Parts: sequence; C-alpha cells; structure tokens
Amino acid sequence: MSIIEAHNLVKKYDGLTAVDGIDFSIQEGEVFGFLGPNGAGKTTTMKMIYCFIQPTSGKLAVAGMDVTENPRQIKAILGVVPQDNNLDPDLTVFGNLIAYSRYFKLLREVAKKRTEELLELMQLSEKRKVVIDDLSGGMRRRLTIARGLINNPKILILDEPTVGLDPQARHLIWQKVRQFRSQGITIILTTHYMDEAAYLCDRLVIMNQGKILTEGKPEELVQKYVGDEVVELKGIQPEVANAVTHRFKDKYHLEHFGDSLYIFTPDGKSILSSLAEIKADKIIHRDADLEDVFLKLTGRSLIE
Repeated sequence: MSIIEAHNLVKKYDGLTAVDGIDFSIQEGEVFGFLGPNGAGKTTTMKMIYCFIQPTSGKLAVAGMDVTENPRQIKAILGVVPQDNNLDPDLTVFGNLIAYSRYFKLLREVAKKRTEELLELMQLSEKRKVVIDDLSGGMRRRLTIARGLINNPKILILDEPTVGLDPQARHLIWQKVRQFRSQGITIILTTHYMDEAAYLCDRLVIMNQGKILTEGKPEELVQKYVGDEVVELKGIQPEVANAVTHRFKDKYHLEHFGDSLYIFTPDGKSILSSLAEIKADKIIHRDADLEDVFLKLTGRSLIE
C-alpha cells in the first residue's frame, strides 16, 4: 500500500529546475532511498515531502493528503532528521527532547515518558544531563534521530543519517533503522554511502540533474547495470588502457577514468590470466556493487 505518491513532480527556483517531472511511489513500512550526486534534486524532493517547500507543479500526496492542502496534518505524522545536528546548545540532552515535544503538543507526562524511552533506545540515558557541546558527534547524531521520533511518527525522514560518523556509530544507527522498519515505520533515506543504501534500502531511486534515472531493489540494479564482478586495473598508462580496451571492448563493458580501468564481467577469474602481462600498480578482482551502478549512471567526473 502506497503511503507517498508523486506524479510529474516539479520544483523550480528562479528559472532553475531542481526537480524535473519525477514520478515515484513509496510503500508503507519500507525503507526507500534517494541517491544522487550533489545538486541532483534529492534534498529538494525530501523538503517537498515534509512540506518545507511547495511543489511548482505536479502532484505529491503523503498518507493520502496533498502537501499543498494539508501541510499541518502531514507534519504531525512525520519525523524529520536533517543532515545538520541543529540541536539547542543551551539545553541538556533531556531538555532538547522535552522542548521539541512541545511542537506536537504532547502532554508533559507523555513527553517525559517518551523521552525516557528514546534515550534508552538510542543509548543516551547516561547522558541525559549533559549539554550538547559536551557530546561526541555520534551522540549528537543519535540524539537528533531520537528527536525525530518524539511524536511516534508514521514516516521517518533521514537526510544523510551517518555522515561524518565512525564505523561503530554508523553500524549502531544502521541497526536502529532496521529496528524502526520492523516496527512498521516507513523510512525515507538519502545517503552518499553506497554500502549504507545497499544494506538499508528495500528500494531506491538514483537521481541526476532533477530526474530519476532508475528505480528498484539495490541487488536488482547491480545485476541490471553492471553484472556480477569487476576487475580494476589501477595505475596504468593511457596506452596500456587503450590496448586492454581494444582487446575486450566487444565482450565486456569497460570504463577508463584517470589511471584506472574497470572491466565489468560475469566471471572475473576468466580474464585475470590474460592480464598477467599488463603493467599496472594493482589489479583487483571483486564483486560488483551499488557504487558501480551509481558511477555508471551519473558519471565519474564532478558536476558543480
């Protein structure tokens, strides 16, 4: 059952088209990802979902409600975790959650009970009296996520939930996201970490320049666009890359970028022996992944 539906969704800023006629449907209870390079339109799309900005044209409905007609009702069922940890530095950990609960008009006893539950859930109970400046980056991120859950939302929006965190903090948040999903919360996620998207998302879209390039399950997209395996040749000269490309271009998909050559193949072992004489700093044989799909569709060069 769809909980969010978009049809021909457009957002323009002073002549710039940030979101260009996209369609997508998010099912209730799934983790849905928006991936794309900077400026692709994913954050703008998220802002329209949580009613921070209005669409220029098209249709966008959240829980059956139009975002332009029912923003207050929609915001009441959303939890939003922005990319920045915009916590109140003058308040304690406990105080931040209590203060935020007032936006949803929670009764004081209900707010206190909910705050205690969330501090325990995010492993912050021992930090309840600590001010924000004395928290680590991981603790601040967990508190920001707890704040987004204070109103017991039906839909949780996570904008780059683990940016800048160490591996332990990242994996803790991953486990919490999976726990939220098991409780029936619909989760919408943006991330630049492809392993995070592959691990968490049931389905995702890849956007570029305001358009959706593809949609599907992570593992299905890998199979569709790049196949099973990749052989990477690192540190090769241009003439060597050209020779290898000429040898394999009719059989495999190849990409040459900088001093690296990528050969996408269903069986990397079958070509490794034929590369024995190739002069390269390193030859890597690995499974294809979502990052390969992302780079194939959006390009390897920076777009400012």
